Amino acid sequence: MSSHREAPEISKDPVADNTDVYAFVSPDKPDTVTLIANFIPFQNPFGGPNFYEFGDDVLYQIHISNGGDGKADISYQFRFHAEIRNKKTFLYNTGPITSIKDKTWNRPQYYSVTRVENGRSRILARDLAAPPVNVGPRSTPNYAKLAGEAIHTFGTNRKVFAGQRADGFFADLGSIFDLGTLRPFQAAHLIPSAAAMGVNGLQGSNVHTIALQVPISDLTRDGKKHTDVMDPKSVIGVYATASRQQSKIFDDLLGISHWHGPHKQVSRLGNPLFNEVIVPMAEKDKWNSRPPHEDKKYAQYVTKPELAGLLPALYPGVFPNLAAYKKPRADLAAILLTGIPKGVVPGFQNYTGPVQADMLRLNVAVPPAKTPNPLGLVAGDAAGFPNGRRVFDDVVTVEIRAVAGLTIPLVDPSFTPDGAAAAVADGTSNTNSTYLKVFPYLGTPGGGYQSKPGVPAAS
Repeated sequence: MSSHREAPEISKDPVADNTDVYAFVSPDKPDTVTLIANFIPFQNPFGGPNFYEFGDDVLYQIHISNGGDGKADISYQFRFHAEIRNKKTFLYNTGPITSIKDKTWNRPQYYSVTRVENGRSRILARDLAAPPVNVGPRSTPNYAKLAGEAIHTFGTNRKVFAGQRADGFFADLGSIFDLGTLRPFQAAHLIPSAAAMGVNGLQGSNVHTIALQVPISDLTRDGKKHTDVMDPKSVIGVYATASRQQSKIFDDLLGISHWHGPHKQVSRLGNPLFNEVIVPMAEKDKWNSRPPHEDKKYAQYVTKPELAGLLPALYPGVFPNLAAYKKPRADLAAILLTGIPKGVVPGFQNYTGPVQADMLRLNVAVPPAKTPNPLGLVAGDAAGFPNGRRVFDDVVTVEIRAVAGLTIPLVDPSFTPDGAAAAVADGTSNTNSTYLKVFPYLGTPGGGYQSKPGVPAAS
């Protein structure tokens, strides 16, 4: 959650586990879009001596769909390779790392960036250095500087970063997975207890981030920067995937495994929480392997979500109107599968067409908000989720309230939401490092030496 360990098989393969996807018009560079895909969930900051890194055997991709069919029209591919400088030591670093070029870093990692459009590939950059993880004040004494050195510029007005960051997603995982408890409202739960503040289950965790910032014109179907919100060409769909080659063979002589064959998708993510709380467990791994344009077969779980049926049962008497509503949830289908068409929200749309596909949908003509609201569109901030997703958007609260019926009147004015629908929340906020105001926007990862189990990570 958002997509941490969301399916049985990918939970066993964390290096390929796509945890969160973000897409937003860059607040400090509004002629660009920032795309972020996170991987490797629940990183313990002091997880040495083999600290976390991207998989050399994983193909990471961020996809853009701008043709209205839910298919990837543009893909950015990221391939990594690590090196061992001193093969006679077990140490990650043999002294302080003051620069990403320092030889004291024993296992540096490098990567390439390739753009694929209309079946044609073009390498944009190669041998870019990722930063080390945040080991501690002796090993990585100025981590912000190291991370800054790993922000690479290529072409004109394009940036890329790949490395460890603080997990910016927040949710009360311990409570939600305990029979759908929301601590601030648990006095009304079927198994009641005293109301309490939410606890961020991602507190102290790091992730590995791939962040890309490119001109808006790089992503739209006609190569233009659009300013008309109602123009269909101003909307793009965004999702990310991780793929592995088809077979794995262990080499007894070298003591390592080799991958062979074509790449097969093992993880994907568009909207937060889609596979997590909508797709049934028996179908989660299959969903991870399929492309978004085939999501019509999962629409039944969106238009009749299990959670909407559980809320009235878990909170007796709190959601009577929701319990009585038997129509297919057209509001959720619009938010998650097609985008919001014209006429639903005055002056706004992010509709990508009738093809049902789980993707973030971003209307690039909506400028960044001067006073952002983490509840995004439902709070009147059209620059936020579900119009793309910013790193600070409170997607758990937004989606719980939507499932609880708050958004039904957008498509069915005859429905009156229960009073609780506008109030339910898990009661959490970001308790990791503060978000940055500039690229790559996610905060400094927790340091291994500085962190303590159960308390917020210290950078």
